[in-house]
Amino acid sequence: MTLAALPPVPMTEIWRGPIAESLHLGHAVICGPGGEIVQAWGDPDVQVYPRSSCKMLQALPLVESGAADAAGLGPEHLALACASHNGAAIHTARVAKWVEGLGLREPDFRCGSHMPKDEEAAHALIRAYEAPCQLHNNCSGKHAGFLTLNQHLGAEPDYIEVDHPVQQACLRAFEEVTQHSSPGYGIDGCSAPNFLTTLHGMGRAMAFFANAREGADARQTAAARLRDAMIAHPDLVAGEGRACTELMRACNQPVALKTGAEAFFIAIIPGLGLGIALKVADGADRASECAIAALLVRLGVLDPEHPATRKFMNKTIRSWRGIEAGMIKPAAGLLA
Repeated sequence: MTLAALPPVPMTEIWRGPIAESLHLGHAVICGPGGEIVQAWGDPDVQVYPRSSCKMLQALPLVESGAADAAGLGPEHLALACASHNGAAIHTARVAKWVEGLGLREPDFRCGSHMPKDEEAAHALIRAYEAPCQLHNNCSGKHAGFLTLNQHLGAEPDYIEVDHPVQQACLRAFEEVTQHSSPGYGIDGCSAPNFLTTLHGMGRAMAFFANAREGADARQTAAARLRDAMIAHPDLVAGEGRACTELMRACNQPVALKTGAEAFFIAIIPGLGLGIALKVADGADRASECAIAALLVRLGVLDPEHPATRKFMNKTIRSWRGIEAGMIKPAAGLLA
């Protein structure tokens, strides 16, 4: 992450006994319906890689181009296109059927493979002495979306190259919705380009998704369909035990949440017309999960005492014998 003009501020504290033993710093913005900043912590103009938090932006061309409808994709497919899933059977079976319907196979993916986060799926592979395939990649839904768009465009198979028509379509959508010309890109874990923007740009984009209305125009319709698919299928967006899934289920109104690697997190809150983007500077997921929960509590869409909230915010730290030792809690400035 580039140096910010304004320094990162405290976001999450790790308490043990009477002191804050560790402190995570970061940046966050809440943006309103016009993309304006409603509240900010740290530097809204810090350059960031949104990583997997921008998957709904990368999926806009899939829907907006007509490729999704031409392939008969429904809300489950669109949720998976925005997902960083656990690689459980509910994820891999759906992605496999999706690409089979396109006449494609697992080798057509360009995301690479890794062991699934889902314990049952991982243990099944180990017991069978089998290696994971690209379907287990947490980004396989996004890549199935890329493959669908690529087939619709009739382009060459290496769809992850930055100058490929698929990635150029993603870049155009990304820049238009963030309202920020990207100064460059890095290669994400799934080998696709991840374009730089500002934190304000991502917050502005999430506010656009929050306020998008189906039928208003092609871009808003695409955004609304993707947002609503995420909200309808939190289990497909991440998976059991994950902050995205559990906090979406716990919110008292429809909210779309999405994590990104290196402690990025976004929230889309249609009922309030607000978008949130945050980045914890040291890349610690425990800190970004706590911070996003705190901001949802601040906005009144999440009960601070809900069991799912307490898994990520004000979480008790225990010794290996179960003795209460401390707490993971948000910095005071996030809640009030």
